[in-house]
Amino acid sequence: AAGWLSWTATGPGAAARAAALLLLAAGVALAAARHPSAGRQAGGLAVAAGLLTVAAAGGTVRPVLPAMWTVPAYLACGIAPLAVARSNRLPGAVRQGLVQASAAVQGLALLWTLPLLGVALMGPAAWIERVWSGAPGGLRAAITADVPWPPYSETVPVVLVAVAGVLVLAREAVGRVRALSGALVLGWATALVLPSVLDVPYAVGLAALGCLTAGALAAATWPRTPERPSPLHLTATVLAPLTTLPLVLLSLAGQGATLAVTGALTALFAAASWTRRLAPVAAPAALVYATALACATGAAAGWRPQETAVLVLVVPVAAALLAARLGDTARATVPVEVTGATAALLAFGLAVASGDLPMLALVLALCGVIASGTALRPGRRPVAFAGTALFVLAAWVRLAAWDVGTPEAYTLPVTVPALVVGALGRRRDGQVSSWTAYGPGLAATLVPSLLAAWGDTHWARPLLLGVAALAVTLLGARHHLQAPLLLGGTVLALDALHELAPYIVQVTDALPRWVPPALAGLLLLAVGATYEQRLRDARRVREFLGTMR
Repeated sequence: AAGWLSWTATGPGAAARAAALLLLAAGVALAAARHPSAGRQAGGLAVAAGLLTVAAAGGTVRPVLPAMWTVPAYLACGIAPLAVARSNRLPGAVRQGLVQASAAVQGLALLWTLPLLGVALMGPAAWIERVWSGAPGGLRAAITADVPWPPYSETVPVVLVAVAGVLVLAREAVGRVRALSGALVLGWATALVLPSVLDVPYAVGLAALGCLTAGALAAATWPRTPERPSPLHLTATVLAPLTTLPLVLLSLAGQGATLAVTGALTALFAAASWTRRLAPVAAPAALVYATALACATGAAAGWRPQETAVLVLVVPVAAALLAARLGDTARATVPVEVTGATAALLAFGLAVASGDLPMLALVLALCGVIASGTALRPGRRPVAFAGTALFVLAAWVRLAAWDVGTPEAYTLPVTVPALVVGALGRRRDGQVSSWTAYGPGLAATLVPSLLAAWGDTHWARPLLLGVAALAVTLLGARHHLQAPLLLGGTVLALDALHELAPYIVQVTDALPRWVPPALAGLLLLAVGATYEQRLRDARRVREFLGTMR
């Protein structure tokens, strides 16, 4: 009841009467906490006494101050019990309770600052839908484009600085690393909201956020002596890219601001990536902002998406070169490669969205070159498969752009390299199966050509396919290779069946109806009479095929 009277007091007199009641309750709680019989309850009673004292003191000064100073006033009263807690005359439990009461007040004050921090971080997201529509004059208007400004937020920096100062002064009691990390976060939050609180001009606000990013990176690199980063360094490393979020979003208001901010961030994080401690974060961040700079440059120059895609491919090239320089053992290598692959995927998406097949083929071919260059490194040999697939896709897209519909034009560029690679593999290792060496390459052309021949009404493709299948079959038999023999023989038989089918149908129609059943019966009789011989023949064929590779 006394707390409610203090909060609703409209004048100094009513506030003083409520404060007297609160102080009386605080005195009772403190006296009970100091009594020897308090035991485990001493800490809780001390917390209650501290909170009641803070409520009394803050309620006394609240009516005479502007509304925006209410939280700072209560915070100042909440910090005061820390001085009392340093006295050795009080029991340890009582001192600990006063410290906890002060910490609770400071925590509530920090909760009060969260709305403004949220607006400062995510408020500029409204510019995503208003890209390059024109920047306002003041930073506050740019941040609150679609969100309201929290009331009484002008004193938020005071609260943040006060709590940060308490952490620095109490670093021995709290723990040096935790206290300094917390003070660093609060100092960063102060610098983040201060430009909007002061409502500086738009350009000045962008410069302030850029300096804050550079300061966080500098804090993450200092001191340089320890190889293993401490929690303080990790905190600064996280704060640096977090600061760039509102900075980049705010820069979307103007074309020049976007180009300047993305270019500056690219250079800043690229310089920071030379530090081994920051490389796993700074190097990918530099590539991300380089990608954003490439997209913004293309848009500013009026380029089409497919032309911008070629410019974006500069980022995967830089990522591949940087990864090769770092080596496979560096922690930053994999993040750099993943970022480069993501940029290449963005370029592919831009080329696909444009619908320009020749430019899409160019983008795929350039990605294949990058992948092939990456595969030259000993630890990245499997990337060669991706490079081969990209080259094949580039060739197919180019053929589609030329309106080429012949399937062999698409399959032969795959078959020939595959057969060459298979031949080289078998020369290096004679135990490699012919199915592994030649099966994929032969099937890549024979199967699509067979499907096309079955639907082709002309004689040229079936004839050429039959000749090719016969040659493959003979080569398989000559060199005792199972895959060419079976694949070529199967395709040859099916192709011949397709070509002879009309004549077989005509002959069947010309014969009496009893002839086909009679022939089938004679065939069954012949097979039954020579059953054992057929089994031996089948066994010999299986053994013969088993000797092939």
